[in-house]
Amino acid sequence: MTVTSVDHDQVHAIAQEVFAAMVDGDLGQLLPWEGELPELPEPVVAWVDLHGEWSGRAVLVTGHTTAEDLARALLGLPDDDEVSREDLEDAFGEIANVVGGNLKSLLPNPGTLGLPQVGTQVPTLGGAIRVQHLPLSWRGRLLVVDVWFAAPDSLTTTGGNR
Repeated sequence: MTVTSVDHDQVHAIAQEVFAAMVDGDLGQLLPWEGELPELPEPVVAWVDLHGEWSGRAVLVTGHTTAEDLARALLGLPDDDEVSREDLEDAFGEIANVVGGNLKSLLPNPGTLGLPQVGTQVPTLGGAIRVQHLPLSWRGRLLVVDVWFAAPDSLTTTGGNR
């Protein structure tokens, strides 16, 4: 398996399908980001590690308000309902988990998927390189999907701050 074997279009299709199935019911809600990338206010990061011949990490990053709206949509809550930190972490983590699981299914020897985690900053992945970076627009707001590749059994995390 080469580092470049997970291509941009595949990752975008996975993200669109996950959002259509879990969040919006429509493939047209998660589009490529147009223009400059804004600074994310109060970023929320969800990630899941892939272990095996192809080891790496699937990462989703968005702003706190967007993560709350995603949680409301996933949990079927009214737009004005308050979202607890636990619900936000469960919902956003589950989206990352499903994106990672679908990414894993593209690999010839899928290996295993770690548990989803949620924090406030992108965690460092020792020795990894980012192989995909997809700034996307969900309802006009930035959501970034990154895929990182690491040598097998080298996954170490630092800096994830819960």
